[in-house]
Amino acid sequence: MQNRCAVSNCTSNISDPQPLFRFPHDPERCKKWVEKCQRQDLTDKSPDQLYRYYRLCGKHFEASSIHSAKDDKTESKGRKKMKKAPAETTKEDVQALPEEEEYKEYLKSLFEVLILLGEQSIPLTGPGGNKEDGLGLSNFQALLEHRMNCGDEVLKKRYEVNKECCSTAQLSQFIEVLEKCIHGKLLEEVKQNGFFSLLTDDLVKISGEWYIPVFLRYVDQSNCQRERFVGFLSFEGDGDVLAEKLLSEMIDKWGLDMEQCRGLAHSYSGTHFSKIKTFAAKLMERYPMAVLTLRSTHTLNVSLANGMALSGVQLVMSTFKKIESFFSQSSLLQLELEHAISIFYPDKEDKAKELKEICQTGWTGRHDAFEVAVEILEALLLCVDSVHDNEDMRWNDQVTHSALEISKALADFEFVMALVVLKNTMTLTRAFGKNVQGKATDAHFAATSLKAVLHSLKEVSDNIDVYHEFWNDEAVNLAAAMEIPVKVPRSFLRKHQSQSGNIQPESYYKEHLSVPVVTHVIKELNELFCEEHLKALRCLSLVPAVIEQHKSTEPEEESVHVFKNDIPNAGTLSAELHCWWVKWSKKGKGEVLPSSLHETLQLADVKFFPNMLAALRLLSILPTLALEDSCDLAYKRFQMYMENTPDKFKSKGLALLSINYDVGYDLDAVVDAYMKTYPDKEEVSSQGNDDGQ
Repeated sequence: MQNRCAVSNCTSNISDPQPLFRFPHDPERCKKWVEKCQRQDLTDKSPDQLYRYYRLCGKHFEASSIHSAKDDKTESKGRKKMKKAPAETTKEDVQALPEEEEYKEYLKSLFEVLILLGEQSIPLTGPGGNKEDGLGLSNFQALLEHRMNCGDEVLKKRYEVNKECCSTAQLSQFIEVLEKCIHGKLLEEVKQNGFFSLLTDDLVKISGEWYIPVFLRYVDQSNCQRERFVGFLSFEGDGDVLAEKLLSEMIDKWGLDMEQCRGLAHSYSGTHFSKIKTFAAKLMERYPMAVLTLRSTHTLNVSLANGMALSGVQLVMSTFKKIESFFSQSSLLQLELEHAISIFYPDKEDKAKELKEICQTGWTGRHDAFEVAVEILEALLLCVDSVHDNEDMRWNDQVTHSALEISKALADFEFVMALVVLKNTMTLTRAFGKNVQGKATDAHFAATSLKAVLHSLKEVSDNIDVYHEFWNDEAVNLAAAMEIPVKVPRSFLRKHQSQSGNIQPESYYKEHLSVPVVTHVIKELNELFCEEHLKALRCLSLVPAVIEQHKSTEPEEESVHVFKNDIPNAGTLSAELHCWWVKWSKKGKGEVLPSSLHETLQLADVKFFPNMLAALRLLSILPTLALEDSCDLAYKRFQMYMENTPDKFKSKGLALLSINYDVGYDLDAVVDAYMKTYPDKEEVSSQGNDDGQ
């Protein structure tokens, strides 16, 4: 049974929850319902199949039109109906079924349970414990037994023969096939809509192995931005071999047409920085039309810092993650921090209030995260020390241990020095990063301001001796206020024992922190914002609100030429762009012009400007630009799955299912795919028996 509406692209399960209704048994009425679905794959299904496995939500018809007098007492209670177990095949039905059909019904039952658990992010295995009281039963097995108790005769018959419904090996096969079906559905969706961008996130560990999560961004047929999570790729190996393996899996196994890729965005972490850089370089070498960009789900400053393989910077970033996790555990911990802030800002109530409000958000991911951290550093240390001391016995052992870990990091001079260097360097990139990931007018402005940002950074680099002296003094003063000794990191001294007496902290941190931080930021900005990327960002001048704001200037035709190979008719671009510009350069009294890419693409008139439409669609897949909140579901679901699922229960296949629960695949097609992949039923059955022993 599918717990979503069968109508193509229905959003009722996301934005407007509706009651779900079974298809009627009556063939004529069932045929009318199928017509409402506008799905060719449903036309050859029997009324019984439709009744058992598909639903239609209340959005698509008047309630009075779906019930006959005969069904009033059952069908009209759609919500209540969904709470009961679905109609199962009776014993008589099973006896009448051909062997092939019976096997299909058995597989459907198993897939239904697997999909139900996967979509709800419920682990397949239970919490363990005493098997006699049922706690040792897996969630999967428990649901199968529930179905048998509710009358699923196909499952019951299978259980009587094999003494189990599904072996561990077969369950792995189910997940594998389901993963392939979802992949196929997702990639077909992307293929139908043309160009896309490829985005990766920070590496994750599943079952002891490292994987890189992969997302695709594209624009669908209704001109809405879409981002989909398409799975994990194994990240074991090094250099060119790893890059080739990743490419091969995406192209050969997934069937991704990389010739259609126009944007790349990767999240870097210091420990895996070089590997991901090699992969990105290989992609750009093989597919030069794909432009390397920033990813909008991470602020520029945080992304830049995450990519630095410097021990001090990585200490800051890992501590930020611990701080975020620590204070999200309890509102009481948050209050403890706010109390500490009040102590350090007794005469500045407005400043204290501002900092408290900032700390109620995920401040460690903000554009000004490093400035905020410096301002609350003393309060942070006081807070975690107080929690660790636990004088009034308010906190449990886990909380006090976490507080101690954070305290040790904050009280390390390497942390203080790295934080001060990051704060002063990233101050120069903060406004640019905020603008480029902001509204269309701000991002358009950012494209013209990068030159000034790079000029400021070069001035710092050229005079690093002077700047480092100021930064060192700031860090030493802050450390003195917190009673932190100024010293070179112990790990470095252990590696260089012969020189340990001659190394001064100021010279050490200049060579190993200040110089490489500034150098890295300049290099990354030049790579992430190449001329092609900046031209694409300047194409935000096509958004009507930006045109109106800059009505005294001429259309930026040179920038739009960045898309000349991918628009329908480059020969008419100049004339079409001029007409578009004239149309929006004069705002009527009281008229509110579209101010975002999404609003612009939804304009009824945009279809009369085919080149503009193509350019706007290409611009919309650029990973740098922030998605509308309603379009950013994939990444949020991905985060929820990774944060809320214990490590031992994480699964590549089930993550794909959980995050893409609205894909709308056909259960019959999934079963057919399984039977095609594993055609020998006897082998599966005997394998199941062997596993059971």
